[in-house]
Amino acid sequence: MAATGALTDFVNNGTGMSGERSGDRNTSAVVGRFAPSPTGDLHLGNLRTAVVAWLSARSQGGGFIVRMEDLDPVTADPAAADRQLADLTAIGLDWDGEVVFQSGRFDLYDAAVATLSARDLVYECFCSRRQVREQIAAAAAAPHGPPGAYPGTCRDLDHQQRADRRASGRPAALRLRTDNGVFAFDELTGDRHDGSVDDFVLRRNDGTPSYNVAVVVDDERQGVTEVVRGDDLRPSTPRQVLLQELLGFRSPVYLHVPLVLGDDGERLAKRHGAVTLADLRAEDVSIGAVLRWIAVSLDLAAATDTVTIEQLVDRFDPTRLPNAPRTFRHSHHQWQ
Repeated sequence: MAATGALTDFVNNGTGMSGERSGDRNTSAVVGRFAPSPTGDLHLGNLRTAVVAWLSARSQGGGFIVRMEDLDPVTADPAAADRQLADLTAIGLDWDGEVVFQSGRFDLYDAAVATLSARDLVYECFCSRRQVREQIAAAAAAPHGPPGAYPGTCRDLDHQQRADRRASGRPAALRLRTDNGVFAFDELTGDRHDGSVDDFVLRRNDGTPSYNVAVVVDDERQGVTEVVRGDDLRPSTPRQVLLQELLGFRSPVYLHVPLVLGDDGERLAKRHGAVTLADLRAEDVSIGAVLRWIAVSLDLAAATDTVTIEQLVDRFDPTRLPNAPRTFRHSHHQWQ
């Protein structure tokens, strides 16, 4: 990690959120999680990632939790959350404790941002999303951060400039003041990855906490030791590792699962046909057939096998999982 100034002091001092970190946590206890956004039904790709997360935790004798990442009230749907939980149960997954909904935990996320702000690591950003896109496009190389990063337009505004922008009536988002550091993280496969971090958003201008803040706070408070999720989220991991360090949290180990794609090479979605349990049930596809497809796609079973979720626990090895995307082509014969 590379860091300078106030950020360096914060990291080196080990200063974190009082009361957030459990000092007596058993570091040998494995806790995994699945954390979907309740915006619609889970498709086969989502269910496949959930199975990997569950198998990884249970194969180590660990705990497993489910969390609903419903930060955005515009897109979150309580009915979709109920359907998602029902689908997880249908394919044989269970979890420990109550399901946590992020929409009821804004005070925790605000406290994390306040902790960072007290150390002069947060600044107001008055740029709209459109302005940010234009600024990035206009810069051949961003003056602050890696290519494609927020160029730090509002980073060094003086007191009067900030006052003028507040007076214009546009509410400000809050960004983390970073030092272009490179942050590394470990994968369950034994690999180590890293990535650069720019001045990313901590809280939107409508007051909604960012995904990165909420995930980091909840993983710490829920004792999560490993995070299994789609590999489209890998680029966000260095940001979360930085936040974990700044807040005095332990970093989980990660496993980023290659996505399931449609036959057009794009990420699986409703447009690819029958891709949810409800769709497949309507076509008389059994839960057992769906679980077999997931197991085959993970190299945990042959196409002719009949499998249960319990049988897959003993077969699971994260180092032997496929490292390339899986293409789903819907056809009736594959479900026979």
